Amino acid sequence: MDRLPIFRLGLIVNPYAGLGGAVALKGSDDMAVEALARGAIPMAQQRASLALAELLPWQAQIQIKTVAGAMGEDVALALGFSTEVLCQAAQEPSTAQDSERAAQLLAQAGVDLLLFAGGDGTARNICHAIGDSTTVLGIPAGCKIHSGVYAITPAAAGKVVAQMVRGELLSVQDALVMDIDEVAFREGTVRAKRYGEMQIPTALRYVQSVKTAGKESEELVLDDLAAFFVAQMEPDVRYVMGSGSTVAAVMQELGLPNTLLGVDVVENGTVIAADVTAAQLLELVKDAPAQLVITLIGGQGHIFGRGNQQLSPAVIRAIGRSNIRLLATKSKIQQLDGRPLVSDSGDPMLDQQLSGMVRVLCGYNDYVMYRLGAED
Repeated sequence: MDRLPIFRLGLIVNPYAGLGGAVALKGSDDMAVEALARGAIPMAQQRASLALAELLPWQAQIQIKTVAGAMGEDVALALGFSTEVLCQAAQEPSTAQDSERAAQLLAQAGVDLLLFAGGDGTARNICHAIGDSTTVLGIPAGCKIHSGVYAITPAAAGKVVAQMVRGELLSVQDALVMDIDEVAFREGTVRAKRYGEMQIPTALRYVQSVKTAGKESEELVLDDLAAFFVAQMEPDVRYVMGSGSTVAAVMQELGLPNTLLGVDVVENGTVIAADVTAAQLLELVKDAPAQLVITLIGGQGHIFGRGNQQLSPAVIRAIGRSNIRLLATKSKIQQLDGRPLVSDSGDPMLDQQLSGMVRVLCGYNDYVMYRLGAED
């Protein structure tokens, strides 16, 4: 059996989450000192441990990036995980600002998933710090869990992460971050508020839902995928349209001519350069906002280095990993049979930098998470 690639798991534990519940404080926001004085026993680390215990069979394939001490390091080391500490709390008890700083550092470190233990207040902190830039999942450990970013139990959170580590297909969806006003709640008033959305992994919907009137489902999926992508396109952004039939479906939706085996550049609904070379591309993207729209080679999984050498390492770096938009139907991904996507750009260091879990648009507002990068 092939060895799985290393999964970079970010971990944040709010050690004081849920303290207020058992001592009748109706929450823990800004109440850690009083809760401890009343005899509250911290439980967040124990709940984080329950989640991580689900990952022990794949321990050798996981590196945990976390915060010193009670905010993650203690739990990870106690279970024997390879652990890297990126920061520590500025004070004790730790504060919302400590959680936010940690989330920013972990997101910058390129974790494949940010796992955090806490309640709605912790979810608010994470959302405020990183928005939807990184896929997250919450381990429920607070007094109140109104947000949709949490697994139903700590063990369930661990099971979802285990699916990701094993390379199973998981959809990604937006989930609401909600919280109530604890001051009002202590006075008997429930006042909930929406604070934003974050992206979480969810169970994959394997069955395609579109089929009609003699037209193949795959074609309709491509139509839906293309329509959704076009609806998300932004003004004054240069879209570098890679080769292949999936990207061609987007060009068809735009009503634009397409170089099937080449690379075109689209801006504001117009082809501004067709069948470009690597040198021409670099000139077009190095000083302008740009996104790279690509698909994978069916059966092989290559996204760079097979038929799109115009996408040189210099071009890819100029555009940036966060601006790569990967499109493919689920059936195309399933043909890989669990093998990772491959970048063979000609620059091994760049290929390594691109590795990790990536979002793939598979249909109308339908994403999956999939591994990019061959096994180490």
